[in-house]
Amino acid sequence: MAELREKLAARGFDAEEVEITLAALMDDRLLSEDRFVENFVGSHTRRGHGPVWLRAELERRGIASSQVTETLASMDVDWVEAAETVRRKRFGAKVPADFKEQARQARFLQYRGFTAEQARAVLRKVPDT
Repeated sequence: MAELREKLAARGFDAEEVEITLAALMDDRLLSEDRFVENFVGSHTRRGHGPVWLRAELERRGIASSQVTETLASMDVDWVEAAETVRRKRFGAKVPADFKEQARQARFLQYRGFTAEQARAVLRKVPDT
């Protein structure tokens, strides 16, 4: 909602009119912050983003931290498995043996929004193939 408010204000709409319109849309259930957060998390999780990135991006968009925490907790996502999928897509199935390559892959996973613990868990796994 904050992001939408900012965009409308930037286009010159009156703040009072924006508030009235947004309230009416929410009353009619045409606009829902909960639905936005759930769709955002689902969509970006499928794109390979981790919980740290999701939290930062949602909070940047004006979503309350408590709502982000609640949504991330309610999502049925195995973050270690999601990190493994992202790692495999980028680097292949083989887990690196040397420290330098492990550190590089861990940095990549952290850049994508996974925690250090999730990255370590992925890099400790024994390869299937």
